[in-house]
Parts: sequence; structure tokens; C-alpha cells
Amino acid sequence: MTSKLIQPPYLKAGDTVAIVAPSGILKNRDEEVGRAVALLDSLGLNVVVGKHVFNQADHFAGTDDERCEDFQNALDDPAISAIWCARGGYGTVRILDKLDYTKFKNHPKWIIGYSDITALHNQIHNEGYQSIHALMGVSLTKDLDEIKDTVDTFVSTIFGNPVDYTLEGSSYNRVGESSGPLVGGNLTMLHTMLGSETSIDVTGKILFIEEIGEYKYHIDRMLQSLKRAGYFDHCKGVIVGDMSKLRKNTTLWGTSVEQLVLDALSEYDFPIAFNMPAGHEKDNRAMVFGKSIILKVEKGSSRIIFQD
Repeated sequence: MTSKLIQPPYLKAGDTVAIVAPSGILKNRDEEVGRAVALLDSLGLNVVVGKHVFNQADHFAGTDDERCEDFQNALDDPAISAIWCARGGYGTVRILDKLDYTKFKNHPKWIIGYSDITALHNQIHNEGYQSIHALMGVSLTKDLDEIKDTVDTFVSTIFGNPVDYTLEGSSYNRVGESSGPLVGGNLTMLHTMLGSETSIDVTGKILFIEEIGEYKYHIDRMLQSLKRAGYFDHCKGVIVGDMSKLRKNTTLWGTSVEQLVLDALSEYDFPIAFNMPAGHEKDNRAMVFGKSIILKVEKGSSRIIFQD
């Protein structure tokens, strides 16, 4: 599927953003959510916080039904222009099949988040809509200057000015130029979706991946699984974000994670760009998923240019 995805209206002053928690528990995170509300307020936006955001049900921010209720209410409300996920963790996959996008399609809105929220990005993409991969409410630090680029690109993007990126070069970059809609997210979540109706068809598209807290052999195993399922057969390019806090196995992998990616994708000829500052680090730049980009990869640097 390469038809153009529907772009929800970008935000403007006076619009309303809903903060919801479809995944992990927000224990003792009131202060961070307060910062998220303050940021949106400073931008001239109205904010509603989901009824169940601070609920606790074991690992999760409320039961599956409670988290689904908050998200569904935000999807259905025509007065809400964006849904900003408070945090990731784990749990979104448990509510995917409960969600109904009928009213959302009458009043499309931006879904914003990363990590576990990749499950929602996939689902929204398959419904035919763009979404925003960006920081979440609990990402905000006391001093926003610490994450200035993260916040600035988030603000620019939600107000309709997606930011183009020049990436630091890498000797591992596979040189080339390509174009297509940008899709992807957290590698574990993309792998988790495999075989379900929420899996993305990356035909004609450029795939972004990032990961945290995995062994290298886990990353290889996921890439091999995706490859064996034909995931990359008609892909137009890969952008690799942060591979954070990789764990060390007692039997060392033997190569860098960059070489691991290149080896796993060695039979394809599409460009591969490393060093996209997005993922589980403080520098987490915003990207519009489903929007077409031009990807230019050289050894010295790479360019990601968003198209109208």
C-alpha cells in the first residue's frame, strides 16, 4: 500500500490536546505530567488529562478497559486535536483490538508518542493516517534546555512545520538516495506486530528503527524474523535511530550493532542511514510517520527531507 496517507489538521493556538496513558503505570510521575500540561499551556493549547492516567493495575496505568476507555474517548471527541501519550513501557498491544476508529475518521487527530506507542503508529498507519513519533509527557525534564532540540522539533512538528534533519555521518552508512513514506518505530514492537493485521507493509516505504535494553543477538533475531517474513523485500531504505543500553551477553556478539544491521540486511540494495537522534535518549527528534521523505545517505552525512 503506497497511497498517500491522510494528514490530520496541524495544531493551532486554542486547540485541545488529550494526555492519556495506554501503556505502563505512572507511579509517582505526577510532576512530569504536570510539566507536559505546562508546556502545552505555554503554547496556547488547552489540555485534558485522561480520567484513568494515574490509575494503577499491576504493571499498567489502569486495567485494559480503563486505558482503552481514556484512549477511545479521546479518539471519539471532535473537540480534541491531538492525543499525546504520557509514557510507553508495555501494554498498548493489549488494547489495540478494542479500539474503534469510526469517529476518529470523521475528525482525524494526531497520535503522538514513541516506544510502546509504535503499536498505535502501526494501527493508525494501516487505517490510512499519519502520526507523530516524538517525546512523551514523562520525557520532559525540569530544565527544558537539557532537551531543547527534542522539544523544539516536537513543537515545530505539531504546529505544521516538520523538521528536516542532517545526520552525523557514519562509516557504516550504506550510500544511496531514496524516497517514500516514513514508517516504523521500536524494533521489538514492529516484530511483535508481525503476522497480525497491525503489521505494516513497508513496500515502497522507508523504515525507521530504534531499540533499548536488548542483547545484540535479540536485535539480530528480530531482524532475521522480519526478513524471513519478507518485510524488507520491497523496502526503499532504513534509518537507524538510537540503540540504547544494549545488554552484554556472556558470549559476546563480536561486531558493532551497526555491522549487525548491515549484515542482517546485506542482500538488499536500499540505502541505510545511522545516527538518527530518535529513540530512548534525551535527544529524541520528532518525525511524521506516513509522510513522504527524501533520504540521501553519504558516508559523511545523511539528509532526511520531509515532502509536502
